[in-house]
Amino acid sequence: MLLHDLALGPGTAAAAHRDAILTSDGGWSRDELRDTVHSMVPPLATLAPRGGRIAVAADGRPEVVGLLLAIPAAGRVAVPLNTRLTPDDLVAQLDAAGVAAIIGTAEELGRLAPVLGQAATVKTSVGLDPGAGDISLAALVAAPAPAAAVAEDAAAPAWVVFTSGTTGRPKGVVLTARSLGAAVATTAAARPFADDDVYLYPFPLYHVSAYNVVHALHRGRPVVLPRRFDPAEITRLAAEHDVTVMSLAPTMLRRLLDHRAQAPDPTAALAGLRTVAYGAAPMAPTLLAEAHAALGVDFAQGYGMTELSGNAVFLSPEDHRRGLDGEEHLLAAAGRPGPGVELRLVAEDGSEVPTGTPGEITVRGEQVCAGYWDEPQATTELIRDGWLHTGDVGVLDGTGLLTVVDRAKDIIVSGGENISSREVEDLVAQHPAVDRVAVVGVPDDRWGEAVCAAVVLRPGTSDDRTNLTAEILALTGAHLAGFKRPKRLVFVDSLPVNASGKVNKPDLRRRLAAGPQPY
Repeated sequence: MLLHDLALGPGTAAAAHRDAILTSDGGWSRDELRDTVHSMVPPLATLAPRGGRIAVAADGRPEVVGLLLAIPAAGRVAVPLNTRLTPDDLVAQLDAAGVAAIIGTAEELGRLAPVLGQAATVKTSVGLDPGAGDISLAALVAAPAPAAAVAEDAAAPAWVVFTSGTTGRPKGVVLTARSLGAAVATTAAARPFADDDVYLYPFPLYHVSAYNVVHALHRGRPVVLPRRFDPAEITRLAAEHDVTVMSLAPTMLRRLLDHRAQAPDPTAALAGLRTVAYGAAPMAPTLLAEAHAALGVDFAQGYGMTELSGNAVFLSPEDHRRGLDGEEHLLAAAGRPGPGVELRLVAEDGSEVPTGTPGEITVRGEQVCAGYWDEPQATTELIRDGWLHTGDVGVLDGTGLLTVVDRAKDIIVSGGENISSREVEDLVAQHPAVDRVAVVGVPDDRWGEAVCAAVVLRPGTSDDRTNLTAEILALTGAHLAGFKRPKRLVFVDSLPVNASGKVNKPDLRRRLAAGPQPY
């Protein structure tokens, strides 16, 4: 099944809600979205040859959803760009993907204007806003264009989504209609929408989590789409459109709770919300408990990555309820593989490790990506004998429950001992003054790497940093082996994060290695 058929095809129309995309200033019905996608196909085909790449640089708006469906329908490949990157970084990605045309907002095309000429393959810029680009999208669609056949190959590239770069240089991950459809099917089975759900998607559409929008549309459920994440706007949209489900990163949930606490009537804010889905980063048990007490919501976690076209492992609402009722190990788990997903943990030599033993998480299934764009060696390293090597270290228990121990790259080696940064982070996060924490290894003459914790304090916390340092270190000293305890603790105003809400640990390491006052 092709991507636009998956989202809008006749198989979902009978049970579909009339609305497809809801925004602060209106939105599009399902018929309007379908008609827009169909009208875009012929003009988009004039921007690049068959199989050519067309980039999109924009905030959250219905036109972007339409483009992510219409570009593959025209037999071309959509390259959604991370608008948080610098212009030079974006030009590097345009070159890496061999992009022929870029479609963007006036803001993004304006940012790129000084350097866009350096992108060797880009021939045309198309503006989503009036006056932007060489031609506006509205004018392009209105101009006569030859008919374009819909792509027939579900295995052909549909999207090239660049990784967040948490473990090195971003790579373009090739996602197909088949891999995205498999991710949607897995999620639909493991974390289904109810018949009356209204879904709010607050993340950028350049992230792989945009597959959740396709899932909601496939299920016939309306998607509430804010331009950007703003707690006041999210709360208002949730009330206006009777939102029942949101996908949220931990930082987003924290900000929503803080905003709600300051509302004139806190009990009315987010009153209709039933489920919070997360997966961009681990959710601290204290935050889950606070949100459950305040909002009465269920939680659903998904573990996945760009290379998996979305989520593949799921921790159910029932698991979360049991975890909050005292089975705390469940809240530290990632969950169980969804239908169609095979999971295997392996040692460095590729052999499967015994139950209860840490190993690299490998995944096999149709939702595995087609590889990295124009990087055959990296693709060979990523996918071996049909198994995708995630680079994550996990443990499977006897019931098939997966717990992610750490990113392979986030293991700290101090004094010859391997230390899980996740373990230290989970403990430091238990201090009531801690809002966010990230633990990394920084160069150390004695230990090789020293465990360093960067801490963001909750608003209104005491300024007595000396006492707070002593309390946090005492907490870790009471529960961690000596070699695991932070040797440095730094208070910071914020942590560097990528578009998906994950801490950018390479950037954090660089900042912390610069000295005791990195920012």
